[in-house]
Amino acid sequence: MFDKILIANRGEIACRVIKSARKMGIKTVAVFSDADRDALHVQLADEAVNIGPPPSTQSYLLMDRIVQACLDTGAQAVHPGYGFLSENSAFCELLAKAGIVFIGPKTRAIEAMGDKITSKKLADEAGVNTIPGYTDVLRDAEHAVKISNELGYPVMLKATAGGGGKGMRVASNDDECRDGFERAANEARSSFGDDRIFVEKFIEEPRHIEIQLIADGHGNVVHLNERECSLQRRHQKVIEEAPSPFIDEETRQQMGAQAIALARAVDYESAGTVEFIVDGQRNFYFLEMNTRLQVEHPVSELITGVDLVELMIRVADGEKLPISQADIGINGWAMESRVYAEDPFRNFLPSTGRLVYYRPPVEDAHVRVDTGVFEGGQVSMFYDPMIAKLITYGADREEARAHMRTALDRFLIRGVSCNISFLSALMVHPRFVSGDMSTNLIGDEYPEGFHPTDLPQEDPSIMVSVAASMVRSYRDRAAQIDGQLSGHERRVPKDWVVVMNNEYHEVSIVPVEGGHDVEYRDKTYAVRSNWQFGQPLFTGTINASEIFVQVERRMQIYRLFHNGSQANVMVITPRTAELLKIMPVKAPPDMSKFLLSPMPGLLVSLSVKEGDTVSVGEELAVLEAMKMENTLYAERDGVVVSVNFEPGANLAVDDKILELE
Repeated sequence: MFDKILIANRGEIACRVIKSARKMGIKTVAVFSDADRDALHVQLADEAVNIGPPPSTQSYLLMDRIVQACLDTGAQAVHPGYGFLSENSAFCELLAKAGIVFIGPKTRAIEAMGDKITSKKLADEAGVNTIPGYTDVLRDAEHAVKISNELGYPVMLKATAGGGGKGMRVASNDDECRDGFERAANEARSSFGDDRIFVEKFIEEPRHIEIQLIADGHGNVVHLNERECSLQRRHQKVIEEAPSPFIDEETRQQMGAQAIALARAVDYESAGTVEFIVDGQRNFYFLEMNTRLQVEHPVSELITGVDLVELMIRVADGEKLPISQADIGINGWAMESRVYAEDPFRNFLPSTGRLVYYRPPVEDAHVRVDTGVFEGGQVSMFYDPMIAKLITYGADREEARAHMRTALDRFLIRGVSCNISFLSALMVHPRFVSGDMSTNLIGDEYPEGFHPTDLPQEDPSIMVSVAASMVRSYRDRAAQIDGQLSGHERRVPKDWVVVMNNEYHEVSIVPVEGGHDVEYRDKTYAVRSNWQFGQPLFTGTINASEIFVQVERRMQIYRLFHNGSQANVMVITPRTAELLKIMPVKAPPDMSKFLLSPMPGLLVSLSVKEGDTVSVGEELAVLEAMKMENTLYAERDGVVVSVNFEPGANLAVDDKILELE
């Protein structure tokens, strides 16, 4: 067995590999860019090597520097994680020339399956169902339009070397096809250094279901059942689960057999995933094969008891698989939520900055957290916005979902925006609860994006009771301190008004042992908690039912988060409430004449110049952040009077890119 391996990656997957290697008694080497000098994977590894500046093209994608890091540290093998160089055959060859083992498949399999056009041809030959399409590289946007018209819209434009939702666009007409070709090519060039694009027929209302494989160098291949990955936004997976609530045993066996046949066709070794598109009648079609570990691999591990990273390492060392297909069953249910640094209420724009609070739920038999960050660390603009993967396990789907809802409530992140509210809303969405999903679910249910009004509207008694209890605790403490200083007892009134979302809720609050009894709408809510002043998570019970509410205090306003809902709350006296109702509302300044940068990023292009007349909805600029392109549109009609930045500029949040009049 290897004594030392290097992880050619960063973030949560680097930390994940380190954990398995440590369990096996193998030492690890981390590589890092200047931006990741203090990153968690650097802290966890036994050794760490700096490989360059923050941009991945100057660090994590530089093969020669990673090979040199292996030679300098004596690492005998490299685990690539996913993304970056994980499916780069040239990297494998460079490692082999240096006598270093690649913990992954052989070059032939990577080249065959890494190129989506070649893989589709091989899948056809192996008897795997495939999607109709053009199995060659598109020359340019006009060529894409010509082929798309022959196939018939809608079509999917895809990067041949793509993955992770990057370099993909759906087009329903010629204009969308031209624009999608350029966007997909740009993203592919930025993410993979390869801007080749192909096109295939887009199957409407599909489910995205994949088969996890593990194979050794002795001819053994097994599948670890399927994963449901249909909850996606912009082709980026959001929530995954295993098994699928849609697939029956017959379809599972057929999909598994075809996935294994494809793996055998290229003499596959290591972990890999065959992805399928499945229609409403359970007809399935080959989408692609990922010749690497997948982001969502933990759900397969939890229902099978298999450590995929450990098996990858053992297979790379020449060992036979210690399991056969007969050993693989389905034990329970697992779900994974991808926690991203993005603002769901601002069209999911990436968010960067320092993690002022980062406190994930405690891991146990039902909760697992794979992460690569820590409290006080930075979320950088240079890399993927993933903060963590939250995985829950239960005896069945409903139990796994219940654990996920609680775990999301307990996942505390401050300093950057995150998508936990969105994830919580999806967890209780009727279509998700019933399992009635497709890759279009998010687009169908949130066609105008995700807004505060889309949050679950639950009984206000939970927020009202918690806010009342917390504020009464503050008031009682203040009265006690004041009494000690003045020598006079100060009584706290019983009656208060909770102002939440511009609604006024009258309550009476009575202190009792261990908390408060809150009288609200002719009911008594027994709030019991050991919550202390300043704690960002309120943990306790209401009428003996466990409750978790996140708390963010801003002067006299409390922002509370629970089950995906969030509310700004004030607890005031009845007289103050009367006065508040007649207070005028201050209007915010009008910034509509400016195009503001919504995030830190690189200004890729400008579509207008000074003197141009623009209309609402017209494209003005393209901004790149966290490896994704974001198009900025005009929100009003006007004439461009000034342009303050040129393409190539690095922008900060709220930089005024241009001004309209």
